[in-house]
Amino acid sequence: MITKKLQRLQERSPFIILFLAAIVGALTGLIGSLFQLSLNFIINWHKNFLSNSLITSAFINYFLIFLIAAFMGGIAYYLVKRYAPESSGSGIPEVEGALIDLRPIRWCRVLPVKFFGGLAALGSGMILGREGPTVQIGANLGKMISDTCKLKNKDSQHTLIATGAGAGITTAFNAPLGGILFIIEEMHDEFTYTKTSIKAVFVGCISACFTYQLMINSAPILAIQIPDSVPLNSLWLFILLGLILGSIGSFSNFLILRTRSFLATFYNKNKYNFIITGALLAGSFGLLFSLISELAGDGFNIIPKVAEGFYAFYPLLLIFIFRFFATVFCFGSGAPGGIFSPTMALGAVIGVLFGFLIQPIFPHYNIHLSSFTILAMAGLFAATIRAPLTGIVIVMEMTNSYMLILPLILTCAAATFMAQTLGASPLYSAILQTTLKNNNKK
Repeated sequence: MITKKLQRLQERSPFIILFLAAIVGALTGLIGSLFQLSLNFIINWHKNFLSNSLITSAFINYFLIFLIAAFMGGIAYYLVKRYAPESSGSGIPEVEGALIDLRPIRWCRVLPVKFFGGLAALGSGMILGREGPTVQIGANLGKMISDTCKLKNKDSQHTLIATGAGAGITTAFNAPLGGILFIIEEMHDEFTYTKTSIKAVFVGCISACFTYQLMINSAPILAIQIPDSVPLNSLWLFILLGLILGSIGSFSNFLILRTRSFLATFYNKNKYNFIITGALLAGSFGLLFSLISELAGDGFNIIPKVAEGFYAFYPLLLIFIFRFFATVFCFGSGAPGGIFSPTMALGAVIGVLFGFLIQPIFPHYNIHLSSFTILAMAGLFAATIRAPLTGIVIVMEMTNSYMLILPLILTCAAATFMAQTLGASPLYSAILQTTLKNNNKK
């Protein structure tokens, strides 16, 4: 009875869609916040394992860490393989495919797999981002609400799916405007633009942000020294920085796609290869997280230190080299996690390395390392994801660095230009095309 009334209301007025969008946003904010709180609990337990352990032998403690992390990784990869292969990776290509009716959304499977699998993979210490789980969870919640209300109109279904995806970005980074722009910019080929659909995305992201801030807090998620605006005569430096980031982002995308292709062949040779790979990766990065935390995890823990010049040039260079290839391998392996956060962490490291080289040459510019950090975070995001506006806004909302709007635009524009010039494919579009191609072969 209630469902029939909802259907009639939806046919008469768009307000029911906005109401449902608010529900999708609130649910995404709720579950995304619970995901983050649970992940924080696991990571804190991981960090304090050695100090809380009753076992005196260091070797046994480290062996236990490896085993526990390997078990978590094995569980995550098993859940993906057994119940929801589409929850592999960030899930964003799956959402884009669903918006053009080329990929199914099985929310009853994906929601638990992405939540618990994502917790296990990220909590183990692997280099993955939490936005992958929250985006796919949000999109699946949108489909769940549309199925529950039995919405027959495809545009209405797609609107709620996109709303959930935008709310997922909002929840991951406490960035409502970034969530809105993500849908408009990254999913512009798949998202159907109407007055109602755009309003629905706005409502959903606002609702998700309100829920997140109610459950966690309203502060920016990165505590970085807020830089002053940079001198106008130094802006050319950030074009140069953007070109460097564009080259690195293009190379990163190339390696990720090649790694996915290589591992897909390896996984097909034996049905257990996928799970064994996940267990070994998670165990290794879990152990590494306990030994040298800078080399594992999503990287958000090192960004404030990097911005303050905590590391010297050569140690930071080694951190960059290791995390670059580790990010490629972790994400390319098919773990249920995202790449936004690791990419931003890599960008922060690159920015400070660039700052170390520039500051002695141009000391009169007096640019703080935090400025290089913030600009490079957005620039590498723009080059990798090919969504410069989204990168600019998310980084500004994460760091409260609105004074850097002009250099942010220049850096991201230059990074995107270089990536396009080098012929690099946008990461998510390339992954979706590969998925569709492989499915057509079956």
